Order: sequence, then structure tokens, then C-alpha cells
Amino acid sequence: MGLLTGLLRARKLLLVILVPLLLLPLPMLHSSSEAACAYVLTVTAVYWVSEAVPLGAAALVPAFLYPFFGVLRSSEVAAEYFKNTTLLLVGVICVAAAVEKWNLHKRIALRMVIMAGAKPGMLLLCFMCCTTLLSMWLSNTSTTAMVMPIVEAVLQELVSAEEEQLVASNAGIEEAEPISLDVNNSQPSLELIFVNEETSTTDSTSLMQNKNLNGVSTGTSPVKPAKHQSKKQPPPQEKPPVLTPGAKNQGVNRKYKSQHDQMICKCLSLSISYAATIGGLTTIIGTSTSLIFLEHFNNQYPAAEVVNFGTWFLFSFPISLIMLVVSWFWMHWLFLGCNFKETCSLSKKNKTKREELSEKRIREEYEKLGAISYPEMVTGFFFILMTVLWFTREPGFVPGWDSFFEKKGYRTDATVSVFLGFLLFLIPAKKPCFGKKKDGEDKEPSLGMEPIITWKDFQKTMPWEIVILVGGGYALASGSKSSGLSTWIGHQMLSLSSLPPWAITLLACILVSIVTEFVSNPATITIFLPILCSLSESLHINPLYTLIPVTMCISFAVMLPVGNPPNAIVFSYGHCQIKDMVKAGLGVNIIGLVIVMVAINTWGVSLFHLDTFPAWAKVSNITDQA
Repeated sequence: MGLLTGLLRARKLLLVILVPLLLLPLPMLHSSSEAACAYVLTVTAVYWVSEAVPLGAAALVPAFLYPFFGVLRSSEVAAEYFKNTTLLLVGVICVAAAVEKWNLHKRIALRMVIMAGAKPGMLLLCFMCCTTLLSMWLSNTSTTAMVMPIVEAVLQELVSAEEEQLVASNAGIEEAEPISLDVNNSQPSLELIFVNEETSTTDSTSLMQNKNLNGVSTGTSPVKPAKHQSKKQPPPQEKPPVLTPGAKNQGVNRKYKSQHDQMICKCLSLSISYAATIGGLTTIIGTSTSLIFLEHFNNQYPAAEVVNFGTWFLFSFPISLIMLVVSWFWMHWLFLGCNFKETCSLSKKNKTKREELSEKRIREEYEKLGAISYPEMVTGFFFILMTVLWFTREPGFVPGWDSFFEKKGYRTDATVSVFLGFLLFLIPAKKPCFGKKKDGEDKEPSLGMEPIITWKDFQKTMPWEIVILVGGGYALASGSKSSGLSTWIGHQMLSLSSLPPWAITLLACILVSIVTEFVSNPATITIFLPILCSLSESLHINPLYTLIPVTMCISFAVMLPVGNPPNAIVFSYGHCQIKDMVKAGLGVNIIGLVIVMVAINTWGVSLFHLDTFPAWAKVSNITDQA
């Protein structure tokens, strides 16, 4: 019994050692580049799927095994680990760090809640829209971790507002103190958020206790209660504390006054995770899976200048919009029923005293943020400017600003994001004053020299694990192409040529949707991309016809807490059970799969010319066969 227990404890170490040894006969008996590449690919894939070692560490396996087996030179492998999308990510993270540092996300979320009111249906729609908007530009995980504390505070107000009002009236208190503040808990640190983006979580209970996620410490610290401030700008480092999952919060055993209150809490909590996934589909920088697809596609087909920020947005924005509306109806019907008139009414006459008190508390939370600060305005301006420059670089239907330069093709979306991110390190966080200084303004001269973001802010949020993971995927793809393994795999799948293209795409989407529930999203897409490229070339199907739907469906890991970190964050708040996530997530998964398949066969065909086998794919195919 003791031996068995020891083996179970050391199972990951045994897996790391035994897998390479058991597979070693493959390159030894078949001394070819294809066999050696297959060996490296299999070992890396097993490490990723089992998470026996961290994902980033497993991505380094090709860096030493490819040169060892003579598949690629060491310098060639090293070049695959830092690509154009890495620079794009660097610039985006700079803006994301500024948004988080200056609480711009909280201002947007609370403002939208105030506009929606306290009706459950409108609150659900409001939070889903807000989360989707933020998730377009930030990682799904960071968006969920930013919005969920606000949702939890609002839920506490909704559930307890009526009871507090009765207590206050009986005791003769003019105004009850807000209960949405918990000084013993703090907002989850972004240090774990970006590092673990789109990776699977193996222990949800550890997140409940704010200990770790995928082995990365959260590093949270106690937050002091925020004092009520006037219209003056709040200090940049003081953030209004909000409820977060912690020991105190979980110890209440989630007692609800009614079944309706419990359904509201479940519905709002789960909708945040689903909305973050929907928002991540909208932009090419919304999730790491989209970035991995873009870089892999550009490497595999360098002559194909068809996928950029603008074309991806034109294709995916209608998908996200339709998914958002249909998912809202699905969540409302599943948890709140079909009485949309009662739960979505905007009339002030229909508001109960409980809802009026809840709205009052939400306004108080918003007022604590004070007037919009100068750093928030600068961050918001850069946010909008970066988007506009991305859209107008190469719109497609009209010449973009890139056409003003003599040499074409030198500037990409990464050029814009890195430039604007660099400026955030230079612009002072204190509004410049060119006139006469007022009394007391020179007491803290150091504040005037601090930029919008510092290098420490950038380091906390830069997802180096994802960068290395993506680089490992590029290295595997490059080795598969140069060794001829991708061509061999494509020939083995010629038996599927009897199926229509839409059926092949549907089967691939269903397969990855199942796999991604148990395997991390980046690992799933890294494994499937080379296979699907070879399959498309062998069957003379436009590669985008398969790659784009599969990339989107990989993000639909919404049925289990271990599917992705947003699920684990939502689950940790204790409002929903696994059966609730499976039931609601299955519906969202089916909705997404149907909408993506409809989109790729309608406006996707005309946007990407999917009805023809393109010349850039033929060139790649001929090169591989040679």
C-alpha cells in the first residue's frame, strides 16, 4: 500500500521519465527525419496534455531535442521562439497594465451597471456586454478576475438590500453602511492572471483560498478600506475594495433568502465566464489561441495576406454579437424563467424599494472612484487610438495608412501596439501644469516624474509562460514542415476526401470542443494546427475554412471548472455547482458551434474566398512535397 501511494505521488515524475524512454525505439528503428520529428512532437504533446511539467517548460522540449536528432539547427529552433505576435502581445499588455493600474475597467463596469439598473434581466445583459467589451482587448482570465468582484458586490447588495432596509428603518438609522466591502480580502492579482491565460486549472479549491492557479502564487495583500472622497482624484494606488472569494466569504455556506436569489447569483456568475469567452473571439488579440493561429498561419503561408486585425474583426464581430444575444436569452430562460417583461423593465414605477436601495449602493461605489483622472483619460485615448490604427492599416476596401509609406509590408499590427505601449512608459502620470503652481503641489515632486506604467507594472502582467508556449508551438510546426511529417500526416487523411468540406470542418470543431474541456486551449490548438493544415492541403480545401472555425471552437471550454481559468474563478465564488456549469455550458457550447458553422459558410466564404483553393496554399503544398 505504501509503495502504491508513493508511486501515485511521483506519477508526474515517472511520466516525465518513462514517456521519452518508451517512445525512444521510434527514432531508433526508423532513422528518418519524419520519425524523429514525430518522437519530439509526441513527447511534447504528452507533457502538455498531462501537465506533468509546466506548459512553458514543456514547450522547451523541441529546443534541445530537434538539434539532438538533427531535425533543425539550434539557431533555427531559437528563431521560432520570438515572433511578430510576441511584439504584438507586448504592446497590448502595456495598455492592459495601464487599464488595470488606474481602475479604468472598474469605472466602465460600474457605469454600465448604473445605466442598467437593478432589474435582474438588465443586470445580466449589462454585465455580459461590459465583460465582452473588456475581453476584446484584455485576456479572458484578467477580464473575469476584474469583473467578478464587482459582480459579487452587486449580488450582495441585491440579496441583502431588503433585509438591511428593514433593519435600518426599525433602528432609525438614516443610511445603512454598505456591506459590499470586505477588508479581509483583496482583488486577485494580475500577476497570475496573464501568466495563466487560457491554461487549464487542476485545482479549483486552491483558487478559492487565493493560493495558486497552475502553481503560480497570487501574491495578494490586504486592502485597506477606502474612505469616502469628494470629487478630487483618488490616489493612484488606492483602489476601492470589493468582495472576493476568500475563507470568510466561503464560510457563510451560501445561504439565500429565496430560490430566486440563488438563481440570480448563479446566472450572473456564470454569464461572466461565458461573456469573457465571447469577447475573446472578437479580436485577434482577444485570446492566446487567436494569436497562436495568426502566427502559425503567417509562417505556414507567408504569401497569404488575408488575415489581419480588420478581416478577423469583420468575420468574428457578428458571431460575438449573435452569441451574446442568444446566450443572454439562454441564461435568462435557464435560471430566471421567461418573464422578460418583469426582469427587464426600465420603468422607474416598477422598481421595488429593494431595487432602489441596491441602485443607491451601486452609485456610492461609483462615486468612490471620484472624477475621471488624467491617467485614465490617457489610457482610454491610447486604447481607442490603437484600435483605430489597427483597423485603418490595411482595411482592404480602401487604401490604409500603410500605403503612405514607400516600402509595403514592413509595418504590422505589432508595430502600432509596441509604439503606443512604449509611449506609456514616457508620458507622466501627473497632468502637466504649465501655469503657476498652487500651494502644496510641489510637496511630492516624485509623483510628477512617474509614468503611466512602470517596468514593474509591465513585468507583473507580461505572460512569459504563454510566450514560450507559443514559441514551442511554432518550433514544432517548423520541424514538422521541414522534416516532411506534416505531408505524411496529410496523405494518411486522404480517406476523408469522400466527405464534403463542411462535414470535415464540423467533425474537427466537435473534436476540439471535446478535447479542449480537458486540455489547455494553447496546447490543443498547437497540436491540431499542423494536422489541419496538412489535411486541408491534401484535400484541396482552403485552409482557412477549417482553421478559423477550429480556432474559435477551442475557446468554448465552458463546461467544467478545469476548462480554463475564467471558469475556475467563477466557480470559486461558490454560487454555482459543477452540474450548473455543465448544463449551462453545454448550451453555450452548442450555440457557439452552430453560429460559427453558419458564419463560416455564409459571410466567411465571401470575406476569405473560401470557395476556392488559393494559390498561396498550392505553393506551400508544392514546397512541402518537394
